[in-house]
Amino acid sequence: MIPASQIKDHMQIVGSDGQQLGSVERVDGSSRIKFAAKGVADGRDHFIPLDWVASVEGQTLRLSKSSHDVQQELERSGTARRR
Repeated sequence: MIPASQIKDHMQIVGSDGQQLGSVERVDGSSRIKFAAKGVADGRDHFIPLDWVASVEGQTLRLSKSSHDVQQELERSGTARRR
């Protein structure tokens, strides 16, 4: 797992397929990342588990899941929640 200290606010988040998902708002505790989802204005907070991070490359956070898989998981698990 990538140490949370390597993840910085405003880093771009991309899926394993190279599709951009959004940008980091902040690391939330020791196990998840709050992020601003690209093209989504649904009034929800969006979170992804820290263990989905495969690598940090410059200002890019690359996930171990594809953008499609991430979207499905967020919808299924309710990880996107109303503010």
